[in-house]
Amino acid sequence: MFWIYVLYNKEHHKIYIGQTKDLVERIRLHDEKIFNTSYTSRFSGKWELVYKEEAVDRAAALKREKQLKSYQGREYIKRIIFPL
Repeated sequence: MFWIYVLYNKEHHKIYIGQTKDLVERIRLHDEKIFNTSYTSRFSGKWELVYKEEAVDRAAALKREKQLKSYQGREYIKRIIFPL
């Protein structure tokens, strides 16, 4: 199984969309800012998991990640984070 996930940083009002095989480990790496050059390491504050979904394989995860990174996908995510 693979996971597509969305992280949110309240301090900077930023979202990050990614995919991984090990969701718990990947979130830990984001929180500890292990990747000095990554998008999430540029911002102080905690990244919270606000959305996740499963995919059967990496190809499906990459396809869904791309959909969520589109304009319509980001609007969908914003509705989850900031429901009306």
